[in-house]
Amino acid sequence: MTGVPASAAGGTGRPTPPGGKLGAAAVNQAGLWNIANILTMVRLVLVPAFVVLLLQDGGYDPAWRAWAWAAFAVAMITDIFDGHLARAYNLVTDFGKIADPIADKAIMAAGLVCLSALGDLPWWVTGVILFRELGITLMRFWVIRHGVIPASRGGKMKTLAQGTAVGMYVLALTGPLATLRWWVMAVAVVLTVVTGLDYVRQAVVLRRRGLAAERARQAARTAAGAAAWVESGAVAGSGTGPGTNSGAEPEAGPEVESGAGAESGTEPGR
Repeated sequence: MTGVPASAAGGTGRPTPPGGKLGAAAVNQAGLWNIANILTMVRLVLVPAFVVLLLQDGGYDPAWRAWAWAAFAVAMITDIFDGHLARAYNLVTDFGKIADPIADKAIMAAGLVCLSALGDLPWWVTGVILFRELGITLMRFWVIRHGVIPASRGGKMKTLAQGTAVGMYVLALTGPLATLRWWVMAVAVVLTVVTGLDYVRQAVVLRRRGLAAERARQAARTAAGAAAWVESGAVAGSGTGPGTNSGAEPEAGPEVESGAGAESGTEPGR
């Protein structure tokens, strides 16, 4: 299923091929209520549900934490599918662009803060991850007029590691699994820092290139304006020059004639 109503595809009742013209028309008609946006909304609703389940009975009941893990897992899975469906069936909307990253960061932030509040996770881990996520989001807006920083493979690995680690911490694990989740979280923190620094590097390079391109365009416009001004001045000069010369010649004529008359007038006096 494409997630697009049959009526939106022209009433044929047949699924629209991804990327086709009918698909684009169907998206325009479907508007907000498409499968990708619905999954995003489900993930937003799961955030408060996840917090309530995790903190039930003081936050240490294994059964409630298992339910909280289920809600967290569903949120992570919908994060994968809504993005895939939006790209595959051209269901990208303004709501999805805004709500999708908010839902991603909200479920992750909720898990980290709750785990730190319960004493299961050091606050510095939560601080590092949240600082990185917020900083990169603001930085993307900072350079958006110069271009878009694409999600890297490292960034995707970071998201997977964070989701796996938080999910393992949500469950009431003991023994070797409790030790394993510590290492998974350590990997997630390292990937968080490394990919964050890489995104900063990309942002700086992108901004420099953008500013250089703007300066080049400004210089080209200035040069074109100067060339046009010189050309217009040359045309104006070529139009007034002959008139000036022709006006000078009559002025010179009387001077020559008066000079000749003076000479002829002085000859008798000599």
